[in-house]
Amino acid sequence: MGNLPLEGVRVADITVVWAGPHVTQLLAEWGAEVIRVEPRTRIQPATRGAERRPPTPEELQAMAAQGVTLAGFPDFVGRPDPWNRGASFNSHGRNKLSMTADITTPEGREAFLDLIEHCDVVVENNVPETIEKAGITYDVLSKRNPKLIMLRMPGFGLNGEYKNYRGFGLHMEAVIGHTHVRSYPDDIIEAAGDVVTSDAIAGIQGAFAVSMALRHVRKTGRGQLLEQPLAEAFLPIIGEFLLDYTANGRNTDPQGNRHRTHAPHNYYPCRGEGDYIAIDCDSDEAWMAICEFLGADDLLANEEWMTAAGRYRDQVALDEALGDHTSRFDQRALFFGLQAAGVIAGPVQNEAAAYACPQLAERGFFEETGNTSTGTHLYPGLNLRMANTPNHIRTGPPLLGEHNEYVYREVMGYTEEQYRALEEIEQIGFGYAPGVAPFAEE
Repeated sequence: MGNLPLEGVRVADITVVWAGPHVTQLLAEWGAEVIRVEPRTRIQPATRGAERRPPTPEELQAMAAQGVTLAGFPDFVGRPDPWNRGASFNSHGRNKLSMTADITTPEGREAFLDLIEHCDVVVENNVPETIEKAGITYDVLSKRNPKLIMLRMPGFGLNGEYKNYRGFGLHMEAVIGHTHVRSYPDDIIEAAGDVVTSDAIAGIQGAFAVSMALRHVRKTGRGQLLEQPLAEAFLPIIGEFLLDYTANGRNTDPQGNRHRTHAPHNYYPCRGEGDYIAIDCDSDEAWMAICEFLGADDLLANEEWMTAAGRYRDQVALDEALGDHTSRFDQRALFFGLQAAGVIAGPVQNEAAAYACPQLAERGFFEETGNTSTGTHLYPGLNLRMANTPNHIRTGPPLLGEHNEYVYREVMGYTEEQYRALEEIEQIGFGYAPGVAPFAEE
């Protein structure tokens, strides 16, 4: 697929979990050649979905029933190579390449430094001391490639008291106050569950930062270090709540599904089992339209609810009464009917409903891809379209070490002798080295 905007840009990817891989996913989707540098001498469980003992199909089904996406192996079968089959990795692995090298070893580090000489960008989101111990900080890498852009995405920053604290997006969101704001009124904070919005947003912010730095290199010929701490990158997203405190000394109460002025503003049951609809009433006119569509004369008879202030004061009773009426309607009939009446509303869809959504189907959003381990499935498509630049998913997620020959021999120019030497010490290979994942050898 020619003429993508990032064609010709090569990215070394030593990212983990989601925030970092999401950055490189977006770069790869728009043409960059992203090379994941992955160890085969140790397991990265939160990244490749492999464990010392992968769950059985029965255990995976039980995990899936609890909503654990890491259980997402095709047909609930992880073996013999769960590192190539996990939904968590494969969802962001498309369009990427994979080479094997353990950067924490002398041989793997030297191979990584050789790769850096042929790259424009390197992206990592490890705890800072991991990169420092491996000896691959920007000061080191820039000596091998002065035009290199390095995006670092630590949890809390490259300095400060929290520098080497370990955590996921879940923890960063708790520290900055997002978990408190989105938890539910009159309920324990655990009921809010995990959303990890910070990771999703970090991917977009990181790809944007890299794009700006690439333009800077083109203008000046100089690379640079980019620092995007997960906590600080996400904190401005809830800036209105923080400014409310600094201006008014007011801590925001947990919001849950509430809006600060709109009511009703929540999810309401529909007639089908497990079906819900989201409704946002943003005006008195919208409230009248809701009641009229539902034929809810009893709601219209409540004079207190005829004003936004009255509805807001009585949200609990209002939600219960409204839910009694919405539960009589089919979800999609309610969705289309309320929209036609000028009300902000939308169905709450699960994965099956999303795949069957006529809007997404009409736009061809989902695309088929996969690899030889998983087979072919429908994957979520691109999150951006360019009118004059057609684009689609080009390749499926890479198998561990699938592109070793290309990267080492063609990109880095290693000789046959150098390549075989790294094979002998288990740096290069397909899948994990013997003894690292013993279940695969059973």
